[in-house]
Amino acid sequence: MKSMLKNRWKLMIIVFGTMLFSSCGIYKFKDVSIDPKIKTCYIHYIENKARFVNPQLSPQLTDKFRQKVNNQTRLTQIQSADQADYDIKCVITGYDVSTAGVSQQQAATNRLIVTVNISFKNRQDEKMNFEAPVSRNFDFSASLSLDQAQAQLSATIVQNLVDEMFNRIFSSW
Repeated sequence: MKSMLKNRWKLMIIVFGTMLFSSCGIYKFKDVSIDPKIKTCYIHYIENKARFVNPQLSPQLTDKFRQKVNNQTRLTQIQSADQADYDIKCVITGYDVSTAGVSQQQAATNRLIVTVNISFKNRQDEKMNFEAPVSRNFDFSASLSLDQAQAQLSATIVQNLVDEMFNRIFSSW
């Protein structure tokens, strides 16, 4: 009986300690790093310059990325790139399909690889400027056509790329 009470107290201390530390800012899960003097950003329309063009990808990616920046940062999106503290330009440069898995000497799984090149300009601190590609892989059954796979994967493609772009620009990992 004493052993059971002791274990309950230990559990309560662990739970209380976890809540205390996570709410005091000692450990934080959201790691968006923006200098306090940065107030505005301009996000260009995301162009698709890949060899194969999915016509829905550019508008969906642009819209979702702008929404994420609006919802998860304090930045104000403005209409002029020349006056923005952050100037963010992204271009879809790759949209390629390859075989990812073979079974009985036939393709079983295909892989769609989508690459976006990011050009980030920080007008307050030019040392922070960068250009970098981000890419994500999306596997699908080889029995599906590319059109069928795109229909199934569309929301996942957009969400994963938006997260990847956002993390590359705003996280200080």
